[in-house]
Amino acid sequence: MTHILKTLNSWFWWENIWMPVNCSWANFEDREGLVFPRPQHLYATIPFAFVMLVLRFFLERCFAAPLASALGIKEVKRAKPQPNPTLEEYFKECTKKPSQAEIRRLAKKCNWTVHLVEKWFRRRRNLEIPTVLRKFQEACWRFTFYFLSTVGGFAVLYDKPWFQDIWNVWVDYPFHNLLPSQYWYYVAEMSFYWSLLFTLGVDTKRKDFKAHFVHHLAALCLMFCSYCANYTRLGTLVMVVHDCADFWLEAAKIFNYAHWEKTCSVLFVIFAFIFFVSRLIIFPFWIIRATVYYPVFYTTTVVIAYFFFNGQLLILQGLHVYWSYLIFKILRKFLFIKKVKDDRSDEEEEDSLSETEEQSIKNGDKNGCEASHPLLNNNNY
Repeated sequence: MTHILKTLNSWFWWENIWMPVNCSWANFEDREGLVFPRPQHLYATIPFAFVMLVLRFFLERCFAAPLASALGIKEVKRAKPQPNPTLEEYFKECTKKPSQAEIRRLAKKCNWTVHLVEKWFRRRRNLEIPTVLRKFQEACWRFTFYFLSTVGGFAVLYDKPWFQDIWNVWVDYPFHNLLPSQYWYYVAEMSFYWSLLFTLGVDTKRKDFKAHFVHHLAALCLMFCSYCANYTRLGTLVMVVHDCADFWLEAAKIFNYAHWEKTCSVLFVIFAFIFFVSRLIIFPFWIIRATVYYPVFYTTTVVIAYFFFNGQLLILQGLHVYWSYLIFKILRKFLFIKKVKDDRSDEEEEDSLSETEEQSIKNGDKNGCEASHPLLNNNNY
């Protein structure tokens, strides 16, 4: 087993994959006070991911929760559906939104009215939708990180000549000394994305859940490989370009949950503008252009890493186009309907039962509330 792992490791770090001609990993040996990246440097991102989770826990409860209360956002206690193994099994195994024909079949099987079965599914779906308070807390955490990472990113990179002249992101190739500030910038970003992967199953689920999963994996893979191969110019630029728009979106969400509609609208328009400029102009026409053009221009040998890194960047760009489409749809509704709504999120459904219906479910009435029998043909729910 050890021999297999060593063989795979040697194949993965084969110099012909990562290095241009006449270069080797020996060029990365620390010397004369110069420190170069090592894969083991990034081991720290895993424990720091759990530190991120702890920080998130305290920020959401010690800062976001009191702020939500001050803004009038309160915890909502949702009514739980009466335990019913038949409906629960159908909900998990088949579908969360059964057709009217299936609802009638289930109502007959459970000796309930159609109305009660519909109410049960509505309540059961609502239990899986995070409350407004939960969404507010999550937005506060993301806003805090993205804002601090953007400020930190510009602080780390503002005096770098290759940041001021973004066209030269790949000039002189990747061999340069790693600065401590760049290293901690990598650690912070990777730890955050690890923490997002760890909590992806419990965070607010949206229609682009799969896109987020792919995005997080691609981002982690790109950051890891760019660091290990010392393409830190590329990695740091990609990170700061991505973060500079995200905190505006989270700020818009915060004010949207607090029903500050005008403030939310202004912040969303700012976010959309920065997103389109950074993700659809700067990222493809400056960064990707540099990563595709300069390696071919400055060397006659193109290594496998060239295709790997550019493949990852193109995956991110594809996600940018997809999200730009969603943002454009929201922006169009805002301009013509004057109301901003995130199409990626599910809406909580209204839920109410009469006292007679509630008592019927609790008592397990075999007749399924015969007094409400006309509801069997009611399709308005």
